[in-house]
Amino acid sequence: MDDLDLEKLRAPLSMPSYPEGFRSGFACFVGRPNVGKSTLMNALVGQKVAITSNRPQTTRRTVRGIVHRDDAQLIIVDTPGLHKPRTLLGERLDSLARSTLVEVDVIGFCVPADEPIGRGDTYIARELAAQRDTPVVALVTKTDLVGRRQVSEQLMAVDRLGEWADIVPVSAEGGFQLDAVADVLCGHLPEGPPLYPDGDLTDEPDEMLVAELIREASLEGVRDELPHSIAVVVDEMAERENTRPGRELVDIYASLYVERPSQKAIVIGAKGARLREVGSAARKQIEALLGTRVYLDLRVRVAKDWQRDPKQLRRLGFDQQV
Repeated sequence: MDDLDLEKLRAPLSMPSYPEGFRSGFACFVGRPNVGKSTLMNALVGQKVAITSNRPQTTRRTVRGIVHRDDAQLIIVDTPGLHKPRTLLGERLDSLARSTLVEVDVIGFCVPADEPIGRGDTYIARELAAQRDTPVVALVTKTDLVGRRQVSEQLMAVDRLGEWADIVPVSAEGGFQLDAVADVLCGHLPEGPPLYPDGDLTDEPDEMLVAELIREASLEGVRDELPHSIAVVVDEMAERENTRPGRELVDIYASLYVERPSQKAIVIGAKGARLREVGSAARKQIEALLGTRVYLDLRVRVAKDWQRDPKQLRRLGFDQQV
C-alpha cells in the first residue's frame, strides 16, 4: 500500500511556459464504499485508471488520475471508502483514506442520488467537518439512476448534512455535469505550474494497473463474501522476444490469492471455466491498456487469512503503514 507523499509530487516540472493564472493540485474523493468514486474519477480523466465494481471496498490503493485542462491540471486521488474496519487490511485502508484528507487541496464528498442518506454518510460528514483548512465539495453521484425530483430531494438532504463549499449533482455514466465538477474542483486549487507532463493520465505502474484489471474481472459474479478475500500479484510481465513487427506480444503471469481452499474452488469454477472467463475478460482490458496483444497466465493460490496476517499483507504489497 503506497504512501501518498504529495509534497514530493508538488515539485513543478520544467515546463517552457504555462498560462497566467494556471492552477494545479490535488483533490480526493471520499464517501462510504460503492458510491461511484472510482467511476467518477475515470470519467473525469477520460480513461479507465481505477477499477470499478458493484462490490463494496473494491478500491484498496490510492490511485491518482490526472485531468488536463488549458487552465489547470487536476490530480484526483481515489481512496478506499471510509468504513468500520473488521480486519487488519480494513484498518490500513481506512487509515489510508483518512491520511489523504489532510494532504489534498480540495475534497469531493460523494453521496449517491439513488440511496437515502444513511449512517455512513452522516458519519463521514462529521469527519469532514473537522477538515477546516480544506474546502469540501459535496457531489451527488449516480443522478442518471433517478428522476429530477429525487435528485432535488437528495441535494437538499446533502445540504442539511453540513456546510459545503459547493454542491454539484453529477452522473459519471451519463456525462451529466462532469465539466461542472471539474470547474468547481479546479477553482479550489492553488495557482502553479503543471505537476505531470501533458498526456500522462496516471502515475500507476503498468504492473499495478494490470493486477487491478485482473482483480476487477475476478469480482464479477462471485459470492458476496469472496471479493474481500481476493488479491492479485503480477509475478512476471515482459515483451516476448523475437516476435514479428506488428505481432508484438506481452507475456503476463499473475497469481490470484484467496484465503481458503473453498474460495480457490469458486474462483477456478467447474473444470476451470470460471477462471477462463476471468482471464478472457481481463485480457481484453489489459490489451486496451497496453495497446498490444497479451498472453495471460493466471494461477489461483491460497494464502490463509491474509487479510489479518501482517506478513501476508507485506507479501501481497500492502506493506506500508499509513
